[in-house]
Amino acid sequence: MCGRFGLAKKIEELQTAFAALPLEVGLTPRYNIAPGQPVLGLAKSKVPGLPQWGWFHWGLVPSGAKTEPKEQGWINARCETVGQKPAFRTSFERRRCVIVADGFYEWQTQGKQKRPFLFARSNQEPFGLAAIWDRWSPGFGAPEQVTCALLTTRANPLVGQIHDRMPVILEPQAVGLWLYLTDLGQAAPLFEPYPAPKMTACEVSSSVNSPQSDRLEGYAPLVGGQQLTFSP
Repeated sequence: MCGRFGLAKKIEELQTAFAALPLEVGLTPRYNIAPGQPVLGLAKSKVPGLPQWGWFHWGLVPSGAKTEPKEQGWINARCETVGQKPAFRTSFERRRCVIVADGFYEWQTQGKQKRPFLFARSNQEPFGLAAIWDRWSPGFGAPEQVTCALLTTRANPLVGQIHDRMPVILEPQAVGLWLYLTDLGQAAPLFEPYPAPKMTACEVSSSVNSPQSDRLEGYAPLVGGQQLTFSP
């Protein structure tokens, strides 16, 4: 699964990386984004081929849900079954989005200890996380929520040292392919695990274990911590 990620890049860097309509919001670096929080992403716009930026609530609630789930909703959807599950099928067909990140976390459990590792692209550039979205109205005059779930795939050899799943990572040039697919059968190549040689992974401060912690140290290698490596 993918249960935590970060986005520390500036607006100008995102605008350069992703071909999209102008991003007209202020951004604060976020080093520990957790389920239930707002996340920045891209979705289809009225301008053909040019996505628009928007905010999503991380934790998908299907539009047909009568009541809000006790937890935060579905934070992940497996790419192998996203087109089959009733809760995800229509969103996969009609409401795909891309959540923007520049790192994500997985935890290595050793007894009672949980050691967080930060995974990123080797070039430190931002990337997209393939996702689906839906609209849900709590009723009673409450504002409508646009909710989302991140897609996961099998882990590559680097992430696989920690966890058997990883998010579906899209390089910026693949974002349009995901958003504007007309034949869903062509989605399979996008679901391939992101290549391990193009990623880095390092142990970071255990402060990120708490969703309330959102500090730069979450992005800094832990002094004396483990650095994961990949050997072909």
